[in-house]
Amino acid sequence: MNSISFFHFLTLEYNFKKTVMRLTTGLCLSVLVGLSMTSCVTKKKFANLQSQLDNANQDLARRGELVNDFKNKLVTCEQEKENLLKTNQGTLKLREEQISDLKAQISDLQKVRDNQVEQVGNLTVLTQTASNNINKTLSQLEKKDQYINLLQAAKSKADSMNLALAVNLKGVLSEGLADNDVEVKVDKTVVMVNISDKMLFSSGSSKISPRANEVLGKIAQIIKSRPELEILVEGYTDNVSINTACIEDNWDLSVKRSTSVVRTLQEKFQVDPNRLIAAGRGEHNTLTSNDTKEGRAINRRTRIILMPKLDQFYDLLNPDKVPAGK
Repeated sequence: MNSISFFHFLTLEYNFKKTVMRLTTGLCLSVLVGLSMTSCVTKKKFANLQSQLDNANQDLARRGELVNDFKNKLVTCEQEKENLLKTNQGTLKLREEQISDLKAQISDLQKVRDNQVEQVGNLTVLTQTASNNINKTLSQLEKKDQYINLLQAAKSKADSMNLALAVNLKGVLSEGLADNDVEVKVDKTVVMVNISDKMLFSSGSSKISPRANEVLGKIAQIIKSRPELEILVEGYTDNVSINTACIEDNWDLSVKRSTSVVRTLQEKFQVDPNRLIAAGRGEHNTLTSNDTKEGRAINRRTRIILMPKLDQFYDLLNPDKVPAGK
């Protein structure tokens, strides 16, 4: 029920009460007048009064019906009013619940917004950190590139030096020596000279032969011209066992042979002993199989390795000594 209907209901109620009061008052006045005049009225007047009374009774009956109608309407209005109140209360409660839900949603949205703001702040920090890390990584990569260039320059320089040394050795040793008895090659950062055992020793012996002085003398010339190099002499044997009064086994023989070469370089050709290293590899680290006579002959050898000293090698890695344009 809207506000207009409710106002109409109040108007009807007021008019109904006013009409009932008016009818009741008129009826009472009519009865009193009739009673007061009973003794002195004529029959005709009595008939008129009776007629008026009947009309009043009829009118009263109609008024009674109207009263009942108004009562029914009143009951209906009251029910509508109660229903309206209940509806309004239900609507009000629903609105309050909706408002409460909206407030809860607003609170949740505020929390989400606050979290997003915090995340944005964190992302800003992470972005700055990532940027710093990228710059740091780029700087490290730049240093790494510089170091790679340095290594390449050092390798190029070392390769050039070793190549020149190998060519020089080959040129010196090629005079009067068979190619299959002496081999010169560059292996990584060193130059190696492989000399067959028949060029240096008798079979099963560690004593230097007279022929050995020729090849060792030529090698000594190169060694003395390159004081920045260290010399490693390695002795190798085949797998044929040996055990004599002077030699215990192949390990012993390989060490004795390398020691004999070192002593010859020092004592006969005046190579600085501080640059010399003697080592024995025995029957191990073979070049080929020992199953044949030829294979065993190849494995019996002495290897002279010309290699840069550690301080010389580190000099190659010194940025101040990198060749121009590298």
